[in-house]
Amino acid sequence: MTFNIEYIDLILMAMIVGFIFLRLRNVLGRRTGNEPKQFRAGQNIDVKQYPLNEKKLNDAFDEKAKKQFIEGAKLAYETIITSFAKGDKATLKTLLGANMYKEFNEYIDDRNSKKIKSETTFIGIKSAKIEDIVKEDNLYKITVNFVSEIITCLRDKDDKIIEGDPDSIKTVKDEWKFSKNMWSQNPTWYLIETANN
Repeated sequence: MTFNIEYIDLILMAMIVGFIFLRLRNVLGRRTGNEPKQFRAGQNIDVKQYPLNEKKLNDAFDEKAKKQFIEGAKLAYETIITSFAKGDKATLKTLLGANMYKEFNEYIDDRNSKKIKSETTFIGIKSAKIEDIVKEDNLYKITVNFVSEIITCLRDKDDKIIEGDPDSIKTVKDEWKFSKNMWSQNPTWYLIETANN
């Protein structure tokens, strides 16, 4: 009888250990080495290390982490702008949140249906600065202010310019918000909001 009780105790202990192991693996994540190579703004920032009860996380990200994030965000900014101009939906899908992708997708489809051609030459980013770092429920959101220089215009089906100037450099001020699910094993930060300053 004692043997049976001890045997049951061992089984229960094994089940508890197994459950804890699975929970830890889900929380901490694991890398297989087969992850797709794509933009990962702030990919070296381990957001899971920060206290879950903090609303503002600016102090949790040191200057090195912020600099790493900005470098990734700048790459994403240029990639998204040029991909949008080209109508490259495949690339956009890897960088945009679901709602943002839907908006971009609809705009590209509308542009194509009207046979409007978009021409964009990305000159460069003059500045990029983190405006805010916030935790909302299980999401981390980082707002970045960009100032860039771009040459852009739209042409109709007859090749006439209907918007912009192909010979003029335009200074653009944008505020973009990137987001990452803290529980996701995917290290990618997605663009979820855009605004012009």
